[in-house]
Amino acid sequence: MFTKTAENFLAALADELAISESRYEQASRSYVSLGDWLHRSESTVVEYDPQVYVQGSFRLGTAIRPLNDAEEYDVDSVCLLRGLGTKDLTQSQLKTLVGNEIKAYRKAQNMMKPVREGRRCWVLDYADGAQFHMDVVPSVPNADRQRLLLEARGLDMKWSETAMAITDIESPVYDELSDDWQRSNPKGYAEWFRQRMGELFERRKRMVAESIKASVEDIPDYKVRTPLQSAIMILKRHRDGMFENRHDERPISIIITTLSAHAYSGEEKIVDALHSILSRMEQFIEHDGHHCIIRNPSDPLENFADKWPEHPEREAAFFEWLRQARQDFEKLASQVEIRRLIESIQPRMGAVAERAAKRLDPPSGSMLHPATAAAGAGVASEPAFPNTRREPTSPRGFA
Repeated sequence: MFTKTAENFLAALADELAISESRYEQASRSYVSLGDWLHRSESTVVEYDPQVYVQGSFRLGTAIRPLNDAEEYDVDSVCLLRGLGTKDLTQSQLKTLVGNEIKAYRKAQNMMKPVREGRRCWVLDYADGAQFHMDVVPSVPNADRQRLLLEARGLDMKWSETAMAITDIESPVYDELSDDWQRSNPKGYAEWFRQRMGELFERRKRMVAESIKASVEDIPDYKVRTPLQSAIMILKRHRDGMFENRHDERPISIIITTLSAHAYSGEEKIVDALHSILSRMEQFIEHDGHHCIIRNPSDPLENFADKWPEHPEREAAFFEWLRQARQDFEKLASQVEIRRLIESIQPRMGAVAERAAKRLDPPSGSMLHPATAAAGAGVASEPAFPNTRREPTSPRGFA
């Protein structure tokens, strides 16, 4: 479906979007440092067995560089107090308990910027040169209640062991003792995502270990990148460029990531993964007769598209983006000239397309790759990125 030139270009594009290992290490040091602080002898939460770990795109390996130097990396993390539960304190009390420790940590670390409170988290702003901030979500375990909720509805309980309850200042019971908290399960989602990458992830991790003569256990996950992760990174940047001036409408990353992971079929090349994803991703949107449902694989009760009925422009924007992505990557698929490759996606991808081209050999000043390279891959006559909106169906399972 893709020329060899297009195949090489997409691989270079993923490399250009990838954040450096030093950024991953920086994020790791940050949440490990906070975890160490919470375990010091004077800590007011040490008796509750605190655990701090990263979630979101940094955990999944799908984080991408910001559009510009003015934007920051958003490192999402969790502060789980494993010795507490929803019956022990209110959301407000948990938020304050964790917040006081984070504020003390900021002071001890001589961080200049004050701690900010978000709807569900506390925000630690690092120095301007660091170009990132860390969102810390206070939480408590919620496995028992999650199992009861899922069992009552006959839903899959596979990932319930790592379920947790999180604080939300907009909750109607924020200041009341109640078990009706906002639910989350980033560990469960990460495990589901890892299973969707399949054996390829483990095989590549072994290859990295062998290349540096290390044990597999010593290789951090961020040193391995699969075609699924690369394809998601490319699609997220395409989304960013397309909705740069319509930020409130842009499809959220968790929807793109979830549908992409469902549609991925173990392809070993980025081009094949991208084709499979764009061709099939909307097949994994359910419909209840009135609204679209994009279930959280680690919590089938949660609908990632729950805001679409209230904001129908977001649903329209998702399908608008999907149509545009299919058109752009269909056009890219058949290109041989590097300049044409850049032009096919630059309106949405921006300067990163030029930078990716410079990674190719021969350099971007040369208009053509050797004819043998393109001929070997073949040119697609009809890339199968269907442009019509399909009737949503039920997902084929979360495993």
